[in-house]
Amino acid sequence: MTTYNKLSGQSAGRIDAISDAVFGVAMTLLVLEIKVPEFEEHITELELAAAFWALMPKFLVYFLSFMTAGIFWTGQSAQFRYIKTSDRNLNWINLLFLLFVSTLPFSTAFLGDHIMFKFSIFLYWLNILLMGVMLYINWEYANRHHFIASEMRDAVYGPIKKRIISAQLLYLAGALLCFIDTYASIAFIVAVQLNYAFAFLGNKK
Repeated sequence: MTTYNKLSGQSAGRIDAISDAVFGVAMTLLVLEIKVPEFEEHITELELAAAFWALMPKFLVYFLSFMTAGIFWTGQSAQFRYIKTSDRNLNWINLLFLLFVSTLPFSTAFLGDHIMFKFSIFLYWLNILLMGVMLYINWEYANRHHFIASEMRDAVYGPIKKRIISAQLLYLAGALLCFIDTYASIAFIVAVQLNYAFAFLGNKK
C-alpha cells in the first residue's frame, strides 16, 4: 500500500509559489523599519535635513538586506530551474529555508538599530549563514534523490554548489571585518552581493 509520505510533496512548483510569496513579504517588510521622523513643533529646513541624514545607516542596512534577499531568491530560483520533482522532505527543507528568510526583517532591524555593535553584525551574519546552509542542503538532497533533471545534472550541480560555498566564505570574511569596523564589514558584504548580482569581476558561475 502506498503511504501518505510517498504521496505528499511531489510538486516542486508549489515550493516555488510559496517561496515567491515569502520573499515578497520579507522584502517589503524591510523598508518598514525606516520610520519617517516625527516632530512635535515647527522645525527648520536644516533640522529636517539633519533628521533625514540620521536615517542613512538604516538606508544602508535596508539596501544590504534587500540585496541579501535578492541574492538568495535568485539562488533558490536557479536551483528550481533544474529541480523537476520533489518529496515531503524537500518541501520541509525549503520551509525551513523560508523560516530564516522570514527572520531577515528582524535581523535587519536589529542591525539598523545597533549598527556600531559587533553582536548585531554576528546576528545578521548568522541569519545569512542559516539561509545558505538550508540552500546547500536543498541542493544536495535534490541531487542525491535524483530530483535534478538528468540531462542537466552534470552541467549544473557543481557550479551551483560551488557558488553557495564561496558566497558563504565571503560573507564570513565580511562578518569578521566587524572586529576592525562595522561599516567596513557591511561595505564588504554589499560589495560581494553586488558582484554576485552583476558579475563585475566576471563571475559567471
